Amino acid sequence: MLTKRIIPCLDIKNGRTVKGVNFVDLRDAGDPVALAKQYADQGADELVFLDITATLEARATTLEMVLHVAEQVNIPFTVGGGISSVEHVDALLKNGADKVSINSSAVKRPELVNELADKFGSQCVVVAIDAKQIDDEWFVHLAGGTIPTDIKLFEWAKEVEDRGAGEILFTSMNHDGTKGGFANEALAKLSELLNIPIIASGGAGQVQHFIDTFEKGKSDAALAASVFHFGEIPIPELKKQLKANHIEVRI
Repeated sequence: MLTKRIIPCLDIKNGRTVKGVNFVDLRDAGDPVALAKQYADQGADELVFLDITATLEARATTLEMVLHVAEQVNIPFTVGGGISSVEHVDALLKNGADKVSINSSAVKRPELVNELADKFGSQCVVVAIDAKQIDDEWFVHLAGGTIPTDIKLFEWAKEVEDRGAGEILFTSMNHDGTKGGFANEALAKLSELLNIPIIASGGAGQVQHFIDTFEKGKSDAALAASVFHFGEIPIPELKKQLKANHIEVRI
């Protein structure tokens, strides 16, 4: 059985780690380089580093910060935010990133997924999908959740898998920062539909939420931010409790 992964997410704005609720009301959560090292030391399986305003501000993720974070960690490291070209991905990988996460740029030009998978391999390409449930349907949103579209979550997820994405990072905007649990029904449907790993994001508030997303949501990995940044759930304790619930994790 494949082990389930625990992934702290560092949302970066103006060089600092921030965290909000439902994608707004951001507050400072510390220095990203120091946090990255701390999480690697605590036993995180991977890290995700997202420059959350890069797309909105039409600029590229800071290569220098990626380099500093990469120097401090010995675990796989995904970088996202404003990535829209093969050249940019090449530079990020050369600065120490193991994978890249694309979101808005993939929706605007879906061929980018094919290009990145062809050039760097599917294992390098994570497609992040921010979606909001409106009535009974999930719709994709762009630019840090600020731009709604009429694209449906499950159709889009299937398309990017077919184009060569190696992983899906699905964030429920309805659940983000609420600490009420992950969107397990949608996650389970994604897991059933796709043959690539699904990372659950949005809603972690207690250990039980992680157990639930692995058991009910069929997630391959669980990503969280504030519960880790503010010391509410220590990663070693989380993994110990997951193990006690017969969920395979790397200790």
